[in-house]
This record gives sequence, C-alpha cells and structure tokens, in this order.
Amino acid sequence: MSAVDHVLWIGGPPGSGKTTVARRLARKHGLRLYSTDTRTWDHRDRALASNYEPAMRWEAMTPAERRSGDPAEMLRMSLHHERRQMVIDDLEAMPTAPLIVAEGTCVPASASAARPHRAVWLLPSGEFQQSTLAMRSLDRGSLEMYMLLSQQIVDEARAHRLPTVRVDRTHPLDAVMEAVEDAFSAALTNGPRILAMTDRRILLREINQAVVAQVRGYYARPWAAGDADSVIQSFVCECGEAACTAEVSTTVGAAAQPIVAHPFDKRLRHHEA
Repeated sequence: MSAVDHVLWIGGPPGSGKTTVARRLARKHGLRLYSTDTRTWDHRDRALASNYEPAMRWEAMTPAERRSGDPAEMLRMSLHHERRQMVIDDLEAMPTAPLIVAEGTCVPASASAARPHRAVWLLPSGEFQQSTLAMRSLDRGSLEMYMLLSQQIVDEARAHRLPTVRVDRTHPLDAVMEAVEDAFSAALTNGPRILAMTDRRILLREINQAVVAQVRGYYARPWAAGDADSVIQSFVCECGEAACTAEVSTTVGAAAQPIVAHPFDKRLRHHEA
C-alpha cells in the first residue's frame, strides 16, 4: 500500500463546495476528515521555522498591506504550492483506518492523478462560485487572488485529467454528493470505515476541534486582533447518526468545551430529546 492509499481526494477552486461535500461524506460513511484550511497556520509556522522568505515576508505585512498587495504576489506568498508537500506529510502521518477524505484548494493534483478512482475535483460555474464567495465578504484584492488561484486549479485538474464534477445551480448539493459517492464507490465499499456510534462521534469531534484550532491559530498571530473564543463558526452535529446533515452555529469557546459523557447530552447536536 502506498503511503497515501488511504486517502480520498476532493479538490477544486475556492467556493466550489468542497468542505460541505467532504463533511457530509465523512459523516455519512464513517471517514476521517482532513481539511487543508484547518492546517493553514500550522503550515505557515512550519514555513517560518525553516526561514522560508515568502512566508516571513507575508507575516511581516499588516492586514491592510495584504489587502492592497498585488494579487499574483499575494498568491505566491500564500504558500499554495509549498503546502502540497505539507499536506502529504500530514496524511502520511495519520492512521490508515478509517479512510481519510482530504479536501482543500492545495490538495496535490499530482498525487491524486496516480489514484484517479480516489480523486474528484469540484469545478463550479462562475455564477455559483461568485455567489459562494460573496458570502465570505472578501476584499477586492483577496477576491482577485482567489480568481488567479481558481484558474491554476482548473488548469491543473485538466492537465492531470482528473475526474471532475460540475457544480452549479442546476446541480443541487444532493446531486453533487451522489456524483462524488459514485466516483468513490469502490473505495467506500471496501473501506475501512467506522460504523460504531461511539467511534463515529469521535471522528465528528475531530472535525470540530480542527475548526477550533484553525480559528485560535489565526488569533494567535501577533498582528491579529480579537478574541478567538467569541468567534461564531459552523460546527458539525456530533450525534453520530449517518443520515444527519445538521450543522450548529456556536462560538469557538463553546465548541472547545469537553463533551459530557452522557447519552442525552445535546450540545453541538441538533436533535431534540
């Protein structure tokens, strides 16, 4: 077995629905989720520890300077290309069971091309992507950088002849999910997956704690202002039911609190008693 044969890859441009699809796939099938967004600050710290000049230059900038910077230069300093190897390093260090669904803009197309039956790239229409990114309240510079990144990702997917799924207003989430499940059907059938309810809840808890770490990692930067624990984020319901698709909006501080080991605990679960 290759070091990353336990991985199902979901790539695509920003605003293509990768995180939503990957979360649902992981919850439904008892998989471990790896989202590259949640590793952003860990990866940046690795680059800084190695004195990588673009990372050091970006870290020294103020948020205002980043917003007004040249989009192509900001993309170079985003470490998009450099993080690909870090992603592989992370995945190689993780348990091989259950299967891992890895999603994000910087999942490596080259590694995925060697396993086309375990890779899907979500390619959104311009209208769909614009509407999704509009909800993020991006400044103009960030939006332009995202558009440059999007074109690179699309070009790489085509160059490596990766399986793709069209995402637009005529393909609702359920249809995209079905297409992704079809692409991964052999891998999902053969597993390994997690079926026990207690273990499924542990995997869901991992998803939420990765989001907590992501937000806290941002606010730990010397140039960041604000209180991480008061930030409201969307977290997956931790009930463990395979058919559950609920997400819960709550503060990072609340999500970080340990779950009380009680069968009727409802925190971060949407079900009524």
